[in-house]
Amino acid sequence: MTALVKLLRSTAFKLTLAILCLSAVGAALVLAAVAWQVTKLVDDETRQTIEAEASGLSEQYQTGGVRRLGLIIEGLFRNYYGSSGLPYQVPDALRGGRNLGFMFLPNYRAWVIVLSLAVCLATWFAIERTRLGSYLRAATENPVLVRAFGINVPRMVTLTYGFGVGLAALAGVMAAPIYNVSPQMGSDLIIVVFAVVVIGGMGSIMGAILTGFALGIVEGLTKVFYPEASNTVIFVIMAIVLLIRPSGLFGRSA
Repeated sequence: MTALVKLLRSTAFKLTLAILCLSAVGAALVLAAVAWQVTKLVDDETRQTIEAEASGLSEQYQTGGVRRLGLIIEGLFRNYYGSSGLPYQVPDALRGGRNLGFMFLPNYRAWVIVLSLAVCLATWFAIERTRLGSYLRAATENPVLVRAFGINVPRMVTLTYGFGVGLAALAGVMAAPIYNVSPQMGSDLIIVVFAVVVIGGMGSIMGAILTGFALGIVEGLTKVFYPEASNTVIFVIMAIVLLIRPSGLFGRSA
């Protein structure tokens, strides 16, 4: 316990935490600034025309366009940095580990678990228990009605996406010392994230949080006791959940 207190008070630990937070906030601010400048380049009439045309596009078309853009960016990074990945050292303040009797837990992984829990709960609280979160949830259900109350829905959605990018950047920085840094870091997790959302239930943030941590534990135990099934156990669970409860464990039935 004393060692943990010294670690939390150490300058290196505080510096590492500050770098992680700044990287996430920086990514969100950059995206928000770009979106802000784009909206300032066009007048109100042109902006309304663009929004009307964009609203007519199907969700599949928009998702496909974003995915193609992501593949282009990933290919550029792969061409410049290579696809094998680059190592990223664990901060000195978080080196070592603890012997729990039944397993050896590295200090850095324990810190990642604690920080990710705190970030997930803070995100859930912001969306589910604040006025801004209520505006955002209402905008996803009926954006026209929310805009009638004087709320700038496109800007709010843009800032929300920027916040999501910041969370993704924070996750990438935290995962860097565990995995090699490569352009495929996010692509390798897309299918798993999809399974987590489906099992937890569409629209349930707490369901996604609880399901993500539970599936992580299940996958880890499977790697220990039956490694051959570690890559498929999540999808087996997803199939079972969809057969029993199609809306997910925490989702609401339509």
